[in-house]
Amino acid sequence: MELTEEDVLEILRLIEESDFEFFRLRSGDLNLTVSKKGYVPAGLDGPAAGASVPAQAPPPRPAAEPLAPEPEGETGGMAGVEPAALPEEAVQREGLTPITAPMVGTFYLAPEPGADPFVEVGARVDADATVGLVEVMKVFTSIPAGTTGTIAEVVAANAQFVQKGEILFFISPDDTP
Repeated sequence: MELTEEDVLEILRLIEESDFEFFRLRSGDLNLTVSKKGYVPAGLDGPAAGASVPAQAPPPRPAAEPLAPEPEGETGGMAGVEPAALPEEAVQREGLTPITAPMVGTFYLAPEPGADPFVEVGARVDADATVGLVEVMKVFTSIPAGTTGTIAEVVAANAQFVQKGEILFFISPDDTP
């Protein structure tokens, strides 16, 4: 039995509403692992078998248009795709807080092709504001700013393959508690 995208989204919705912290489904070639709040059971070193998909999934997009353009020359899939190396100076910025990728996947600056980016340099954001998306297996996860402040630098490019923990933005946090 092959699962559709709608089936996977329904599974994610059910897991989100459940008390489960970790869920793994293996069906044929499909290996789906869902972890709430970064929970990984004892004995596993990170997501076993592919991507760990947060239980909170954004609403499905219209089927007529992809969410964001594929990188030029990309033939689909992530095999052979190397993450972009960050320059040494991008790792630390005095007084700035990094916003990092919550998982491995393709990073998008805008909600759909041709749309304005979620944020640009100089934009004021609240901690819960969406600053970008990461796509894994056609499931899109919103990336919150995590800190109230002003976007100081956009480090990652649109449609760039990113690793978990890779810096996407730097934010200048508000000084007020």
